[in-house]
Amino acid sequence: MAKEDLLTLEGQIDEILPDGRFGVMLENDHRIIAYTAGKMRKFRIRSVVGDRVRVEMTPYDLSKGRIVFRDRGPGGGAGPPGKRKGNRR
Repeated sequence: MAKEDLLTLEGQIDEILPDGRFGVMLENDHRIIAYTAGKMRKFRIRSVVGDRVRVEMTPYDLSKGRIVFRDRGPGGGAGPPGKRKGNRR
C-alpha cells in the first residue's frame, strides 16, 4: 500500500462540533471526527445533521477523516430563485 492511498467511505453527519468539525457515523457503524475539505469551504457548501457525505481517511489514523462530498438529499438543491444574497466581504 502506497503512502498516498486513501480510504473513501460513506456516512451520515450525526453531530456538529466546534471549529468546523463534524461527527460522522460511517456505514460500517464506526464513528469518526471529520472536517470539511478546502474546496467545500471555498464554495461555501454547508453541511447539516442528517446529510449523507463521502469521507476520505488515511489508513494510519482511522478515527479522523475529511469530508470531500455532500450528497444532495430529497428536496435539496438551490433555494427559491431571486433570494440569493450578494457577496459581502
